[in-house]
Amino acid sequence: MTFLDLARRNISRHWLRSTLAVIGIVIGVIAIASMGILGNSIGLMFDDMVSDVGDTIVVYPATGSGTTAFTERQITDITRAAGSNRVIPVASTFDSITVGETKSGAMIYAMPAADIQFLLDKEAGTYPRDTGAGCMIGSRLAANSKETGLKLGARVRIGDETLRVTGVLAERGMGFDINPDYAIVVPYRWYSNHYDKDEYDQVIVKVRDVKDIDSVREAIEERMNRREEVVNVMDTKAILESVFAAADSITVFLMGIGAISLIVAGVSILNVMMMSVTERIKEIGVLRSIGTRRNEVMRMFIYEALILGVVGAVIGGVLSFGTGYLMTAVLVGSPDYLYNVKSLLYIVFGMAFGIITSVASGIYPAWKAAHLNPIQALRHE
Repeated sequence: MTFLDLARRNISRHWLRSTLAVIGIVIGVIAIASMGILGNSIGLMFDDMVSDVGDTIVVYPATGSGTTAFTERQITDITRAAGSNRVIPVASTFDSITVGETKSGAMIYAMPAADIQFLLDKEAGTYPRDTGAGCMIGSRLAANSKETGLKLGARVRIGDETLRVTGVLAERGMGFDINPDYAIVVPYRWYSNHYDKDEYDQVIVKVRDVKDIDSVREAIEERMNRREEVVNVMDTKAILESVFAAADSITVFLMGIGAISLIVAGVSILNVMMMSVTERIKEIGVLRSIGTRRNEVMRMFIYEALILGVVGAVIGGVLSFGTGYLMTAVLVGSPDYLYNVKSLLYIVFGMAFGIITSVASGIYPAWKAAHLNPIQALRHE
């Protein structure tokens, strides 16, 4: 306990120098924790945006195949290749819409009415039927109802026909198949009659078991591309893995930037401790001459580094929480990502890294102090 008191006394005696060293640790902890939180939040944001399509295969007409749409016969072939998995053909177009006196434009997706509920969740209302003149609107269109006039029960005019909004879709976020949040979804029968079309832009296959996604994709490619390349088959599971790998790389890169600042802080502590040893050579000589062992002298200086590290790490950890909250709220759009267990662990990691860096920076000065020759130390002026 005596050596811990001596360490505290020396830190308070050189309070300005010690404060600067602590500030360096605080900055380093904030940097490494905040960068880790930001990187993890970006990954969580990607996860929220695309996690609901991780079991999806999307089939497009191949570039250079001479066609931009699928016929009913091709849809049948894809359905047979997909086996028992749900196959949802989708057509789309952009068109002007009118609600009351308000005119605007929106993306229109069409699919068989019975398939809508298997692909899209509803937030309110009901799904449209093939026999009716109903449609569903995306969550963002509904949220902007003051500007667009689109809301549950509203009547929207497309061309010379009017549809009633029977339901509002749950927010889905960005997808690799369709993006319905700002779109209108209609039954394919109505779409085909209205636009006089009998073809589809893409086919979405919802795989029952994610483990089968590779085999289903291969079966579709083998059946459709036997003679020539007719379709492109996109496996969203592989894309998601690439996205998450990229998010992890971003996290490591950002934490690396934070670690650099913490290492700089460690160099600052090394400098403080070396100066402390130089200034206290005679004091060390007195301690050694009265029987203080080398490991005890070394422990006293390591205590100083440990105190600086713990104080800086605690302050940095508290400030990291506030910084992380602001970063996730402003840069990612939701402070809720901060409360993820992994994000909070980055604060703990930053604090631990700060303490370890501080102690490591004090080891050499402590060793040097412990190995001073007592006689020469007493003669030092």
